[in-house]
Amino acid sequence: MLPAENCAKSGGYNRNRTKASLNSREPSSRQISTCSFLEASLRRFICSAVLLSAVSSLPIFGQAPQPAQPAQPAATSHPVTAFVYERARGVGWEWFEAPPYDNSYGYGESLLRFGFSQNIAKWDWKVEITQPTILDAPNDSVSANTAQGQLGLGASYYAANGNNSWPVAAFLKQGFVRYDAAADQNIRIGRIEWVEGVETKPKNPTLAWLQPNRVAQRLVGNFGFTVAQRSFDGIDAHYGQGSWDVTTMFGRADQGVFNMNGNPEINVDMQYLAYTKSDWSDRFLWRVFAIGYHDGRTGLTKTDNRPAAVRATDHHNIRVGTYGGDFLTVIPAGSGQFDLVGWGALQNGRWGVQEQRSGAAAVEGGYQFLHVASTPWIRGGWWRGSGDNNPNDGKHGTFFEILPTPRNYARTPIYNLMNLTDDFVQVVDRPTKKWELRSDLHWLQLTSGRDLWYQGGGAYDNKVFGFTGRPSNGFASFTNLADISSDWHATSHLDVNLYYGHGWGKTVVKKIYPAGQTAQLGYLELVYHWDSPFSAHH
Repeated sequence: MLPAENCAKSGGYNRNRTKASLNSREPSSRQISTCSFLEASLRRFICSAVLLSAVSSLPIFGQAPQPAQPAQPAATSHPVTAFVYERARGVGWEWFEAPPYDNSYGYGESLLRFGFSQNIAKWDWKVEITQPTILDAPNDSVSANTAQGQLGLGASYYAANGNNSWPVAAFLKQGFVRYDAAADQNIRIGRIEWVEGVETKPKNPTLAWLQPNRVAQRLVGNFGFTVAQRSFDGIDAHYGQGSWDVTTMFGRADQGVFNMNGNPEINVDMQYLAYTKSDWSDRFLWRVFAIGYHDGRTGLTKTDNRPAAVRATDHHNIRVGTYGGDFLTVIPAGSGQFDLVGWGALQNGRWGVQEQRSGAAAVEGGYQFLHVASTPWIRGGWWRGSGDNNPNDGKHGTFFEILPTPRNYARTPIYNLMNLTDDFVQVVDRPTKKWELRSDLHWLQLTSGRDLWYQGGGAYDNKVFGFTGRPSNGFASFTNLADISSDWHATSHLDVNLYYGHGWGKTVVKKIYPAGQTAQLGYLELVYHWDSPFSAHH
């Protein structure tokens, strides 16, 4: 933490330099900075692990070591568990060209989460602190041309933290108590991390992959790709028996995501109710849900396709209801199996002074070769989020994504699912049980050429709206995107992840960025996780 603060005070090095592309062979001062960051982060979490391991082995409260005692009954054992999670990431961005601004840059990220938890009979509690850090975010990557805007997520971090290239903070990520009446019946209250779509844990491994990767967090998530992420202050509850579950949640969103200070609440709240059921011997999982959303930040200008002068006068609340359902199924066939995913939602309510009328749908399917050692899996699908065709009719027809984790469905996060049509194919392969390779290819269009190109994951600050929009200029042809990732569970405590994505901008992009329509994102990510009980028997 201190090195980052000292670098910020010294001002770092001069960022007004010649741009280097992601393919540059000569190491730059920025690349050296990223390597130093990764080395320092590794040192930090290794030292933390050693320290906590040592602490866990010491007699607590200064007691002298005692001779070995017979094991106590499990009912009287309530250990406090300490845990540490560190994610160190070196990132390289090349946004669409917007001279004279810097669209090609690298920076470092560190996400440290640590805390304590305990189970006592039917109760459990957790206290978790998070310390997000950005190292050397670009200070010249926000274009004065508002249509071009922030040139990648590095620019978003810089702008969201008071034009600071080295933002760092620490805050309460989670602090809750939970009562477990039974295995599938509990209630939790406090500051919580919460995502929709994972109310149950499927026993079928294929459904267990599809649920978090192709259903969850389309509408509400923790925005886990960012370093500050998202939490809620509220209450959630589950009531289930065997194959079914009812989940409800009431919460107010906290600051975070790109803003390093995640302590304050923002004036945004939501309510959630869902019924989930597993059928066909755990080969079919379905859910129906309803979400109520309220945004009381009436002093902010809303992001939509109305003229700026009209939007500036709309100081009414946003109140949107979303009602939908989804299903996932696996069908054995020959030497493998087919999978099918369906998702859909409709929305109504008020978008300020406008009436909200929108919807979205997704259909996906694939085939997995189970008798091949690496079980290759080929999938394809289609998504359509509605757009607004008339900015002057008093109706807001753009599908509203609420508070999602956009990167689950836009792995190179240059877009979200609003006013978007996405045709895609993907391949998943597992050379070993601990190594997963994945590659996606997307053909992206704007659903309405009279609406905007949207980006972002929703409200995260009381000073900015959270979603951004760029003009389509009457066109719908957006971009093609290809990517590849490698996720390796190297040890029981360490994951090593690599990602590269490449976008080819089409007409919509060319009208905004005539100098260059290529976008690239690459990163190397190291994730360390450790936990250990350290208290004695009561």
